[in-house]
Amino acid sequence: MRLYVLALNPTDSVTEGFLPAAARIGLDVTILTDQPDAHRTAYPEYPGTEILECDVRDYRAVVTRISTHHRPDAVFTNSDHLQTQAALAAQYFGLPGKDWRATLRSKDKGEMRRHLAAAGVDTVWSAEITDPADLTGRLVVDAPYPCVVKPREGVASEDVVLVDTAGDLVARGKEILARRPGVTLVVEEYLPGELYTLETLGDGRVRHVLGGFHTELSPPPYFIEERLSFVPAHPEPVVAQILAQLDALGVGFGACHTEFVVHDGRARIIEVNYRAIGDQCDLLLAQLLDLPLFDHILRTHLGEPLPTDLDIRRDGAARLEYPCAERAGTLVDAPAAAQLTVDGVRLTYRPLREIGERHELYSTNRDYLGVLRATGTRQETVDRVVAEFLAAQRWEIQP
Repeated sequence: MRLYVLALNPTDSVTEGFLPAAARIGLDVTILTDQPDAHRTAYPEYPGTEILECDVRDYRAVVTRISTHHRPDAVFTNSDHLQTQAALAAQYFGLPGKDWRATLRSKDKGEMRRHLAAAGVDTVWSAEITDPADLTGRLVVDAPYPCVVKPREGVASEDVVLVDTAGDLVARGKEILARRPGVTLVVEEYLPGELYTLETLGDGRVRHVLGGFHTELSPPPYFIEERLSFVPAHPEPVVAQILAQLDALGVGFGACHTEFVVHDGRARIIEVNYRAIGDQCDLLLAQLLDLPLFDHILRTHLGEPLPTDLDIRRDGAARLEYPCAERAGTLVDAPAAAQLTVDGVRLTYRPLREIGERHELYSTNRDYLGVLRATGTRQETVDRVVAEFLAAQRWEIQP
């Protein structure tokens, strides 16, 4: 059987998750990407994996590349940017996949707000900006301050910023539009509350809730995810509210990572990433739940039904930490990759920057220096071991 994977940058999810799962299932894998050299370097352990160059952002190019190659049995991507292209290609070839309308609603934050409001499940004040001229008149006057400015199709907290005044909105909006010509910005009301995630897995018939995370952010005005703690089960009323919103969007096939806030018992979606959670959280989730997560995700795209009971372990505790750069400069000292067990807690640290690399300060997830995954059975022990490990490490950045 032939699996086509649409990809942009190589990711840990592919190298450590989906490619091993494809090998276990016995799939022949063809990766379509606009960065073939980067992928050939990233996957030396999988020499049988084909890597073909393709303009994967164009669904027509994807269809042509597949139709002139081997017959597909599944078309899949875990990229935020390529969900609609993969869904359209799967539909073209008559294969199982996500509804392209649902992938579009999830990716386009403006359309998501309009659709949820039209469905009557949640209404959030929202407007779109495509030109600096839009930052005048009624939009600036009517915006509910504080509000959030963000790219309509953005990821990783890139250019997501809280603004408190009309002057701040105009300045931030013009700065982003000048730096990123052609981007469309969404301005929406700030939704207060604690930030959480809900991780789900479905096959269009049954949907499993895998749990979620409590996310701690950097101080405003930015929204960098600095640490996440595993939540085995959110309160049932909260889960019911989020699932109703996902149902309204048409989301229910494969993996989905939903970010939401809870305030006074009300759960409201911040954004829907219609894919498995990233930044190595998916690897942690599979380990913590003792679940062949990546196998299940690929099998749904092959048309296989999910088990009615996933037999998930529910006794685990986990935390992820993302040490961040606090200034621009060159990384001159940092800990190496490590894997160890301390007081029953399994720790895995992976650097995300090489020593000698120079970076600006982005105020986004691109400021991550590394990622620490920790799993155990008691949250207090996990938190203590993580704190002790990080306190013993050193990251030095010189201007």
